[in-house]
Amino acid sequence: MTDLFTLFSEHWPAMMAVFAVFTIAVASPGPATLGIMGTAMARGRAAGMAFAAGVQLGSFTWAMAAAIGLSAWLNTIAWGLTAMKIAGGAYLIWLAANALRSDLSARPVPAAASSARSLAGHFWRGALLHLTNPKAVLAWIAIVALTQTSGGGTPVLYAMLTICLVIGAIVFQGYALVFASPAMRAAYRRARRIIESILAGVFGYAGWRLWSSA
Repeated sequence: MTDLFTLFSEHWPAMMAVFAVFTIAVASPGPATLGIMGTAMARGRAAGMAFAAGVQLGSFTWAMAAAIGLSAWLNTIAWGLTAMKIAGGAYLIWLAANALRSDLSARPVPAAASSARSLAGHFWRGALLHLTNPKAVLAWIAIVALTQTSGGGTPVLYAMLTICLVIGAIVFQGYALVFASPAMRAAYRRARRIIESILAGVFGYAGWRLWSSA
């Protein structure tokens, strides 16, 4: 225990730098955060939190893959990363089409059912969004690389990844809670078509960027 405390004390400045970079990256607007916001405003707190939990599953998967080197291996084989870009682009385009369909609809989107099946659907949408995002793979590779530049080995690596995952959970679930508030949902109802247009544009642009870089 003393050895671990000494090890973490020696590498704490580097770890804090990684935490700061990760927090900024995970909180920045992107498909995952916008998906959480849109789901929470349109469908409510439970749906938003389920979507966020799915994003967390995707984040956890890539974190573990980066830790054992699978994502670095994926980054070295051109066809693997290309396939992921194509799949991710297709999923983002599908999300954009759904948002556009909601935008063009004259009726507001109905509130999500509280059934487990409905929440499971939001959960897997969030998971697929993050699992098909090549940038998530590269981000975790960068986190692992930053962690290991100062040494520390496996204990520091897994401590760093664990804390980053906790930070991500706080940020993602925080977005779900904030954007599911009565004030935000009321704002969504007033500006539903504008918000869905923005989401459609962001998802569509992100999907196009993935396809064009494949």
